[in-house]
Amino acid sequence: MTGSNDDTSDSKATNPQRAPKPTGSKPQPAGGKPQPAQQPKKAARPAGAPEARLVRGFRDIEAAELRRQEAMLATIRRVYETYGFEPLETPAFEYTDALGKFLPDQDRPNAGVFSLQDVTPQDRGEGRSDGDEPWMSLRYDLTAPLARFVAQNYDRLPKPYRRYAVGNVYRNEKPGPGRYRQFMQFDADTVGADSIAADAEMCMLAADTLEALGIKGKFVVKISNRKVFDGLRERLGLLGADHNAQWLTVMRALDKQDKFDWPEIAKLLGDGRKDASGDFTPGARLSSDQIFALQAFTQIRLAPGQSESIPEFWRSQRDEWREWIGQTEAGQLGLDEFEQIANILCACRSDLARFSFDVRVIRGLEYYTGPVFEAELTFEVKGDDGQPVRFGSVGGGGRYDDLIARFTGERVPATGFSIGVSRLQAALALIAKDEAPREIGPVVVLVMDKAELPRYQALTNTLRRAGIRAEMYLGSAGMKAQMKYADRRNAAVVVIQGSNEREAGQVQLKDLIEGEKAAAAFKDNAEWKAARPAQITVSEAEMVAEVQRIIARYA
Repeated sequence: MTGSNDDTSDSKATNPQRAPKPTGSKPQPAGGKPQPAQQPKKAARPAGAPEARLVRGFRDIEAAELRRQEAMLATIRRVYETYGFEPLETPAFEYTDALGKFLPDQDRPNAGVFSLQDVTPQDRGEGRSDGDEPWMSLRYDLTAPLARFVAQNYDRLPKPYRRYAVGNVYRNEKPGPGRYRQFMQFDADTVGADSIAADAEMCMLAADTLEALGIKGKFVVKISNRKVFDGLRERLGLLGADHNAQWLTVMRALDKQDKFDWPEIAKLLGDGRKDASGDFTPGARLSSDQIFALQAFTQIRLAPGQSESIPEFWRSQRDEWREWIGQTEAGQLGLDEFEQIANILCACRSDLARFSFDVRVIRGLEYYTGPVFEAELTFEVKGDDGQPVRFGSVGGGGRYDDLIARFTGERVPATGFSIGVSRLQAALALIAKDEAPREIGPVVVLVMDKAELPRYQALTNTLRRAGIRAEMYLGSAGMKAQMKYADRRNAAVVVIQGSNEREAGQVQLKDLIEGEKAAAAFKDNAEWKAARPAQITVSEAEMVAEVQRIIARYA
């Protein structure tokens, strides 16, 4: 299967424990002339030192995004496991010949991946390398490793074999905005099942997963079938090895229907298309009658809400599809599989508005052999720049009955679905950006007296034993810098114990979030200091319960 940045500020706009500035004129230093703010100087890089920079096409992921990702993965995993799938983890590297022609839409078997030869520097240095060692590549998806695993362990695995897997995959492609060379996928596959019920189950799995992630009514699972196109290919007179390259051009042109209007698609099906930059893409050189047939064929689909029940669609549309694919064996089989999937969805009382039968879905041109499906988000949101963002496809899959045969020589039926985790997470983040809860960091215990470090560490451990995320400040700065640190850590609470509190067996608790809100109501520093908003003193014995109450307000 094929898959698919949160900018974090270094500090909040307002330090919740810093006194608000007076609303009148700004105070002036001696001499009446305002002084410019001093900017810290960036240290010069020593001569010969490497530059700190990211590899092109990769990115760092920080704590807030990682936590959202972990929560999303837990939800996906829960749904996959309710369907009976078991986890499997395979290595990031596979031998390159195991990937073969199934690299994503690549004509060259070793293109599009990061590869290296399986030989150590020691072997080379000691003359044990003859240069013929095998090549290995970082996985470009999670399905090719699955095929190798099944072939290697076929005799001992249950049939069908049902597994899910999550992990990063790697593409040696030109990076661009939102297009990275490393990204995460979450797959589920059933290997060894010929039944079309396995494909219908994948469609329901995709829909149930997206609903569990909170986007009910904001997506559609589109279902197509490669066999109906095989029937149309036969009807158009394009069967045979001498037409393979031409048919691949046809399918690639049809796969661009989400990007171009039909007149532009027609150019790609005909003599070719020149884009705005002047680049020319050779076309499939079909006749006008063939192009018309493809246009009419791809416009037939069942959209959500178009019919009260999917079987009604077959009474009104099946004959129209059959008109274009005739009585070809492949086309008829594809239509039969459509109908079987429709009947299973209805029998399971699945919400039919979640599905659409749409032959414009074309995935893995040299990969899939039967039903194919794609999960598409249907909503539009505003990006950080205020411009509309439409995410489109966030997952897909289909039946691939020939992949494992590369190893075994025997056909092993398989079907699966893959979620593009990074793309889906970005979409979910945009949906929830106005309602997302504030990220809460750990409770920070301030160090007011370095001679009392063991006591502060004991307070910290008391919080941890109660299941509260907590840390003792480990730097060497004073209280002002410690408060700034707690602010940057998104702490909801800081614990302060000076000498007076220590003698009384007490601690001060500052609610930084409430303090930030309260600070806006005061006119000057003196009023703010006198009121000490969102600050309480409790006994050490009451500390845990009171901290829990404060954190619960913002959970």
